[in-house]
Amino acid sequence: MDYSRYRHIATAYRGRVLTLTLNRPEVLNAINDDLHEELGSIFYDVQKDPDCDVVVLTGAGRAFCAGGDLQEMKKNLDAGRGDYMSHVTAKRIIFSMLDLEKPLIARVNGHCMGLGATLALFCDLIYMANTAKIGDPHVCAGVVAGDGGAVIWPQLIGYARAKEYLFTGDHIKADDAAKMGLINHAVAPEALDEAVYGMAGRIANGARDSIRWTKVVTNMGLKQLAHAIMDPSVAYEWQTFRGADHKTAVDAFVKGEKPDFTRNR
Repeated sequence: MDYSRYRHIATAYRGRVLTLTLNRPEVLNAINDDLHEELGSIFYDVQKDPDCDVVVLTGAGRAFCAGGDLQEMKKNLDAGRGDYMSHVTAKRIIFSMLDLEKPLIARVNGHCMGLGATLALFCDLIYMANTAKIGDPHVCAGVVAGDGGAVIWPQLIGYARAKEYLFTGDHIKADDAAKMGLINHAVAPEALDEAVYGMAGRIANGARDSIRWTKVVTNMGLKQLAHAIMDPSVAYEWQTFRGADHKTAVDAFVKGEKPDFTRNR
């Protein structure tokens, strides 16, 4: 498989294990429009890749992914730009991850926020460095958690606890995330590769079709749920992207300030 068209996702093979690395380390792998589009197609290409049986998703540098690129959001807001196709792509990202038959392991090497958290949590197994934190602070940016967070968080930790974190955007330490079942394992940073690639190799050496199709049938209920929720999720998110609260948040973040949403009421 030729992955050369991907500018912001690096690829590397370890035997039959393919590693996909979000590769914008200078901005903590924040997702701009280009990377967003790449994420909407990469997993379809991986499905067709004859040279891998297991996939590891990680981030370059000191973060897994900081979420959306706030600087680009600011530019788009100031220019009055809004692309509905980005919300079509948001659905493609989620469904392509769920449709990927090959086991997908998140190697969360650093902080993991917003869409970054969604990407990690839609993986089949999630390993985090115990120095990292995870959170979905969409509401802190004045937008709905519409990129898949509202689908996956309640399935992993229950509705009451998920609502607490989705309503507040609070960050969770890796050890706490593991204890509550949000992720599989929190390990020391120096042990992360051994844990991730040890499991990836074990799965790659297993009964390939049995493992793939076990993933398929296990994901069926989650796919049904995602199909029911993603359309209204992205629609509500689109509405809030155009709202006053989002503009207030982006302006404040760029200035290094805390947004005051009460002024919009």
